[in-house]
Amino acid sequence: MERTIQKKIAVSGDSWVTVDVYGEPDAPGLVVVPGVMSDAYTWRHVAGSIAAWPSVVVVNRRGRAPSGPLTNSYSLQTEVEDLCVVLDEFDSTRALFGWSYGGLITVLAANERPIHQVIAYEPVMRPFGRHALPDLKVAEETADWDRCVEIVNRQISGFSAAHVEDLQADHDGWAILRRLSGPLHTELGALNATLPPDVMARQADQVDLIIGQCNRGTAPYGTSFDNVRRHVAHARVHELPGQGHLAHMQAPAGLGHLLNTLAAI
Repeated sequence: MERTIQKKIAVSGDSWVTVDVYGEPDAPGLVVVPGVMSDAYTWRHVAGSIAAWPSVVVVNRRGRAPSGPLTNSYSLQTEVEDLCVVLDEFDSTRALFGWSYGGLITVLAANERPIHQVIAYEPVMRPFGRHALPDLKVAEETADWDRCVEIVNRQISGFSAAHVEDLQADHDGWAILRRLSGPLHTELGALNATLPPDVMARQADQVDLIIGQCNRGTAPYGTSFDNVRRHVAHARVHELPGQGHLAHMQAPAGLGHLLNTLAAI
């Protein structure tokens, strides 16, 4: 499926979000919500591999170009409200898919309005990465985006120094990560400032939660996944073999295939 349009949608606080639309814009489809350190562009290969819905709408959340700023009133609820505005614009949406922080946004949005199906890949919830907030604040204040990327990978994700060196060796990939680290401290702070409801995805007819095989039962993503799972009583759980948190980058076709198989009838 190829991208057909990019659309700008006004949201609260004099900000806006853009969406990349693949397939038939007016047809019932899937809305994709990326998480922290990602944007609509980094999800293009996954969107292009999806065929089970006639349209795929990838949200470029506020805080990442060409969408608007986070604004001073930013919170997790801001993200939920932004997603609801997108759903108003694409009112034939049949399913939501969110990754990581985006997964949390989708299950919370399904508390506020009915949705046929919610799919979330390793959604995270409070407490998550809270210990890294002081270091991220310093890095943000000094615009040290290299340090931000290092903190995410070493202090939050728990990757090795060698892994970070491998990332740095890919100059184009590292530049993308630096660019996407701008809103990181604010987004992680918002996640940890919000006490989640006892029940998530209350108004979803069907909920499918996905975990990468490599993260099953391990911190931080597997344990946060388990926390979310306890708040979504009616969820079905699926495992993506051989993958961790970054399946959209490392195995986009495989993730797209799994999403196709999960499409509700």
